[in-house]
Amino acid sequence: MKEVAKNKKALHEFSIIETFEAGLVLKGSETKALRAGRANLKDSFVRIIKGEIFLLNAHISHLQTTHSHFRPDERAPRKLLMHKKQIDRLFGAVTRDGYTLIALAIYLNSKNIFKARIALAKGKNLHDKRESLKKKQADLEAKTAMKNFGKNL
Repeated sequence: MKEVAKNKKALHEFSIIETFEAGLVLKGSETKALRAGRANLKDSFVRIIKGEIFLLNAHISHLQTTHSHFRPDERAPRKLLMHKKQIDRLFGAVTRDGYTLIALAIYLNSKNIFKARIALAKGKNLHDKRESLKKKQADLEAKTAMKNFGKNL
């Protein structure tokens, strides 16, 4: 599994409830651009529109070799492929419980097919973000202390 694009900001902004795998509908030039690693998921999100699920605001840059007439929009909505039961379940969770759907990563699976890892998430409050930063900093300090302790012996 080769990860092409990752949304690092999502783990800071949201607490992840459950993750899902979805297929990604792409055009040919977008596929080549993704293989070259030209994607950004920083401000992307997922919406359910008329029973179909879409990845919105994901930026996939075009390559210089792409013909100017066939260049797709870089921030175009891209359809995600999931089973109808999964989409209905996600729609229920979003409408009933107030969760959010976010894109965590785009990756190539073992069969060389692009997949999107999406998550059902709940937004963090400011104090939750501060707590996670403190925990991350404490873990980093503990790790460096353990590393340095072994060197002093």
